[in-house]
Amino acid sequence: MLLWVLLVLDLGVSAVTLPEITDENFIAECVEEHNKARADVSPPANNMLYMSWDEALAITARAWAKHCNDRHNVHRKEVGNMHPTFTTVGENIWTGPLDKFSVKNAIQKWVDEAKDYSYKEDRCTRVCDHYRQVVWAQSYKVGCAVVNCPHGIKNFERRQGAIFVCNYAPGGDIDGIQPYATSGNPCSGCKGKCENKMCHSLQRDSRTNYNWSPRWDTASSRSSAAPRNSFLDILIVRPIALVLTPIAAYAVHYFYPNLFCYE
Repeated sequence: MLLWVLLVLDLGVSAVTLPEITDENFIAECVEEHNKARADVSPPANNMLYMSWDEALAITARAWAKHCNDRHNVHRKEVGNMHPTFTTVGENIWTGPLDKFSVKNAIQKWVDEAKDYSYKEDRCTRVCDHYRQVVWAQSYKVGCAVVNCPHGIKNFERRQGAIFVCNYAPGGDIDGIQPYATSGNPCSGCKGKCENKMCHSLQRDSRTNYNWSPRWDTASSRSSAAPRNSFLDILIVRPIALVLTPIAAYAVHYFYPNLFCYE
């Protein structure tokens, strides 16, 4: 009974599943939360481009997230190592407890930095670079990934947790440049259809499939991230092992009674 109790507890802690970068609900939420923040900027923007999903950016985000390192990708400034076509790529990272992760909470944490940003002075009183990237008007592609790091996250105070990475193209948050323009009405500074204070374009908004991965992505499927079959392992393999262990011990004792010594 004790073994089964431990099994259930282990199942609840270790078998937490996180969405893949192909999960349509995950993709939709990432795009929606970013565009919600972009449409609500204050003062209003006149050149805010609608942000849509990019598979290659998500592949790069997942590749770096698997390193379980709460620091920016060291390859960000290497052309061709972040995206097959975009020459500049931006990046935001969230880290926290696994049970506290949600797309909305992670992106909201970046958006909350708006209180520490002065648009007029283009100055941060505290950290606000994540917010500036989220609302960078000319960044119109985003790709995100989340990874479980059960063996720990480098440069993070907790032993284990989740890491959520979003990549943006073209890259933004450039020092000395305001993230968007404000003169005129929303959408007055860009071409295309205006919807919800953002500029849309069929060419920009379309999704492309990529048969691509960054050259530096040498991590195998058995990286520090949790294996995909952890749920199957806990639910089936471990109970079988728990049952077979005492049977094996009894069989050894039955056929070789003198093998063990007791005092």
